[in-house]
Amino acid sequence: MKGRPKIGTVGELAFKTEAKHAVEFAGNGMPAVLSTPNLIGFIERTARDTMAGFLDADERSVGVEIEIRHLAPTLVGATVHCTARVIQVDDRKVSFQVEARDAHELIARGLHQRAVIRTESFTRRVQAKAG
Repeated sequence: MKGRPKIGTVGELAFKTEAKHAVEFAGNGMPAVLSTPNLIGFIERTARDTMAGFLDADERSVGVEIEIRHLAPTLVGATVHCTARVIQVDDRKVSFQVEARDAHELIARGLHQRAVIRTESFTRRVQAKAG
């Protein structure tokens, strides 16, 4: 890494929920709401983007752990604001406190950890698995 993120560094991302982000079982009385897997994807992207400026050109960060409580539903069409705050930096791992809010309330909170990898060695490892 060309620099270590400081404790308290915050990244933010806002997105408007679309039909493709909704639970697959909407309909028949079930409203179209943001699915947990899609919410987790946006939370991870927020943390990844927060780390991007600290990485060398041949590095990326990958998610290695996530613990999320999805607390409230969000309707399709609503805007969600995600934040990721650095709470620990340990060698090549960075831990974040994460949360997401819609216009009404806190909809998710938790912890997320990312590891810094070198793309060349990661690619070799994946190719070895592929045979």
